[in-house]
Amino acid sequence: MLSFIKRIPHKVRRALVLSKQLITVVRQFRELQGHSAPRFAITWKDRWLHLRDATATTGFDKHYVFHTAWASRVIAETRPTRHVDIASSLYFVSSVSAFVPTRFIDFRPADLGLSGLISEAGNLMLLPFANNSVESLSCMHVVEHVGLGRYGDPLDYDGDIKSARELARVVAPGGSLLFVVPIGGQARIQFNAHRIYTYEQVLALFPDMDLVEFSLIPDDGIKEGLIRHADPQLVSKQRYGCGCFHFTKQTTKKIA
Repeated sequence: MLSFIKRIPHKVRRALVLSKQLITVVRQFRELQGHSAPRFAITWKDRWLHLRDATATTGFDKHYVFHTAWASRVIAETRPTRHVDIASSLYFVSSVSAFVPTRFIDFRPADLGLSGLISEAGNLMLLPFANNSVESLSCMHVVEHVGLGRYGDPLDYDGDIKSARELARVVAPGGSLLFVVPIGGQARIQFNAHRIYTYEQVLALFPDMDLVEFSLIPDDGIKEGLIRHADPQLVSKQRYGCGCFHFTKQTTKKIA
């Protein structure tokens, strides 16, 4: 029987599963519709079916849940007077701005309208800040996209290097940079989505900054979660991990 099921094309099997789910949903609909003391209008015409949500556990994007959790913890630990974020997750800036005044800059700005949060348009290649002026800065899961055309930006093979230089330029001496990119044992471009970096490549992007913390969301991140203060040697075992880097700018050197 099992071998027979395996011979059924995947699309057919999926359709059968969905059909079974649909039968269950129709039965549930009729039961709710026939309630003896209705408080809500319920019609089949007003349905909004979600046939894949009845799972044993809640699925999530491990990169985006864990890297924003990591950054929020670093901000809570460092307690800057202000924070600037360049194009990272809206969930991150929306949450962090509740306890640290936050300025959010994005190539495609978002109209967020929250207290403690300023959202505006900006270009990562030309940030609107003076040299050595930003106390606390983050740019997470962003630079790997720059120059690949995915978001309507011009093609630029070295767009990530130029972006990193601009980030380093604006951080104040002694200030923090939270930087997150995909990471693995082999450097590669998955066109037109993103770049994947080696650990050494990320360090080379910021030669005048000191690494305070490296944390890792490994390929098997659902099981292992966020590894804070991870061993860099783990990176070589990853294909699409997520590297979380907390840098500080050296006080003895200033980028002109």
